[in-house]
Amino acid sequence: MVGRLVHKADFEHVLATPSRTRSAHFAVHHVASGPAPRKPVAREPEANKLSTGDARPCPQPVDDLPAPVPAGGLWLGCVVPKRHARRAVTRSLLKRQIRGAFSRHATALDAGMWLVRLRAPFAVGEFVSARSVALAAAARDELDRLLARAAG
Repeated sequence: MVGRLVHKADFEHVLATPSRTRSAHFAVHHVASGPAPRKPVAREPEANKLSTGDARPCPQPVDDLPAPVPAGGLWLGCVVPKRHARRAVTRSLLKRQIRGAFSRHATALDAGMWLVRLRAPFAVGEFVSARSVALAAAARDELDRLLARAAG
């Protein structure tokens, strides 16, 4: 299972490192450590406002539970900026392709935090549709070659 980077500090930590490998449109960054541990949010129990009796104890809220640690110790972050992919459908397509390529190559990659960043836009004239099959195939092929190089 591959975990996801969600906190700004983890993204900044990975982006502070030089890229491990690059292609025409993407860059891959890697840090061998895992995400920084998060301090649990301390919540004060509310005073019993009901006069009907004792309140039953509630289990810990889901938001306060620690995130599951992936078995292989892999975490992935995707950065697809608006300036390189103007339409939301295109950004979503590229993120899906990044996650798919990462899961295909996860067994060959080193443990740690990985970040795949879109560094240049795809040619609008070549890929007219914002969510075309040709764009998905081009991104998939480029990401597969890029992650194969990053694994080696």
